Amino acid sequence: MENHLASLSDQLAASVERAAVGVVAVHARPYIGMSGIVWRENIVLTSSSGIRSEEHIKVILPDGRSVEGKLRGRDAGTDIALVDADTSGVAPVDVASDSSLKPGQFVLAVGRTANTGPIASLGIISGVAGEWKSWRGGRLNPFVRLDISAYPTSAGGAAVDASGGVIGFVSTGLSRSSVLAVTGSTIDNVAPTLLEKGYVSRGFLGVALQPVVVPDNLKEKFHLEQDSGIMLVGVDDKGPGAAGGLIIGDILLTGNGHALTGPETLADVLFRVSPGDVITFRLLRGGTMQEVAVRTGERSGKRR
Repeated sequence: MENHLASLSDQLAASVERAAVGVVAVHARPYIGMSGIVWRENIVLTSSSGIRSEEHIKVILPDGRSVEGKLRGRDAGTDIALVDADTSGVAPVDVASDSSLKPGQFVLAVGRTANTGPIASLGIISGVAGEWKSWRGGRLNPFVRLDISAYPTSAGGAAVDASGGVIGFVSTGLSRSSVLAVTGSTIDNVAPTLLEKGYVSRGFLGVALQPVVVPDNLKEKFHLEQDSGIMLVGVDDKGPGAAGGLIIGDILLTGNGHALTGPETLADVLFRVSPGDVITFRLLRGGTMQEVAVRTGERSGKRR
């Protein structure tokens, strides 16, 4: 009788082997490496959250060659970064369609290290949904969550289906609790802009946020039905928020008429405007209700 478990094991190993021919090791921060995918000729696709240096990035190719890379562009909102490197001899990876991804399907995280070569871990797709906004202001569509062990060196490596097809790359920088796959549709939406401009333009305020409960006495005083808001716990004194009059301790309630109940709701408001547009905030300050109009700045994808 055929040993089905051994057959499955062999198939998964073959899938890793097929994917690994396009996976490289990337060293762009002290001590901890990560992985990347040869996405186009002489272009490596990897995780933005693992890049600390824009130049003198070391890329280890599948044949063991070490080449120097330079950051071409990055978008922290979707965790996508592109690195220029001489990848001659390595065929670019074809990223498969993400239209048929389903929860429960096997998925492999395939990375590479300078010392061990290919590395892999096995899990499943635990969730697939529509458009999802990251806390950094980017949008993934679709949202694909992985139930998988992702080592630090796996970040930026290939997310691979059971047949060995690459569906995107492994991201550990967009969620504090989940490993995500940034798939082909999102890559196709963002990467061409990075090639052209080096960043994706988004409005930003230069503030640090914390969700808070609106005190009952203020809800009663101002006839508020909103239970929560966003407190400013930090304001960059050179940022657009400070220039527009926002201060530490303000509790933002609405932005351009949209309720602000957490950082993700402010990210949604910022996504709706272009850099230079004005957002009118309704906020609580020192027990009073005020309106403050702030002209947004531009968040460049090259900013961490």
